[in-house]
Amino acid sequence: MAHSLLTENYVKPVVGIYPVADAFSATVYSDVINASQAQWITALVYWGVGATGTVTLTVIPCDDVTPSNRGTAVAFTYRRYATDTDVAGASTAAAAAGFTTTAGSDQVYAIEIDPAVLGASGYKYVQIKSVESVDSPLLGGITFLVQPTYASKAVATMLV
Repeated sequence: MAHSLLTENYVKPVVGIYPVADAFSATVYSDVINASQAQWITALVYWGVGATGTVTLTVIPCDDVTPSNRGTAVAFTYRRYATDTDVAGASTAAAAAGFTTTAGSDQVYAIEIDPAVLGASGYKYVQIKSVESVDSPLLGGITFLVQPTYASKAVATMLV
């Protein structure tokens, strides 16, 4: 029986912000993701080192790859994975205003983005916006896990 990789058939990983020191300094936007071929998008926002820094995270629809225009932030859900464990917290609905992360090292947040919500906003591209709430460097990044509308071994690029 042939082995099928998760990344070949079901999920396309796309880097939104490569891991870097002080990744979320001031106001930072991830790369733009084309959501038009996605059934679902999960953005993993993570950091290792960062004891006291916090950021406010929002999901921003965009009109194109530049983006020339950013739409109004949209609602989404998220889960926080507790420090030093892989146990997920409760799924929490975030209003368009987003949410502020918890201080502490070794954080992972899974932000669930429904492309239908983006479509209702009139946009088919998306990015994550982070605004530093407490100024203390976080060594981290953002990776999108995109579930294509149709599973295929030849998924078109989602990063634009």
